This record gives sequence, C-alpha cells and structure tokens, in this order.
Amino acid sequence: MTICEFCLHYRSDEVCDIGLKIPKTMSCREFGPGLHKFFANPTDYVSPNQIVQMATHFGIKGSELKKVKLMASQAEKSRLALPYAATLG
Repeated sequence: MTICEFCLHYRSDEVCDIGLKIPKTMSCREFGPGLHKFFANPTDYVSPNQIVQMATHFGIKGSELKKVKLMASQAEKSRLALPYAATLG
C-alpha cells in the first residue's frame, strides 16, 4: 500500500495525475486525501476520529496526517450541514 492510494491525484491506472513518481513511503508533499479513498462504501463513514485511526493504522504521519485530519474535519462539517440544509428547502 502507498500513500497515493488515499490521494485525489492518484488515478486508477496507478499514475499520479500531477506527474509525480509514486513514492515507496507514506509521505508526499503534494498529498491530497479524499474521503472516498478511505471507504469503498461512503455510508461506512462514522466520524473524523475513524479516518484518523485508519490513516495512522496505514502508516500516515506528519504533514500528511495533518492533511487527513483537515479533510476529515471538513467532511464532518459537510455531513452535519446536509441534514440542516435539507430541512430548509
């Protein structure tokens, strides 16, 4: 498993969309995590802590882990805002 598998720049043909060489370690300066990259089924998402635990389990740390935490926090805000927005319509 590589960090690229959790990144939005990673294509299904195992190439970096922005032209970077696929790293052997779990670090990449251009890492852009995507929530859907952590789950085959988006309904499996429970909380930001779940994402952080998964990331640390797979060896993501340092600045990449900070990006995962930010992505998870933004996903949680979006998830909580959707039910509210649906009641406004």
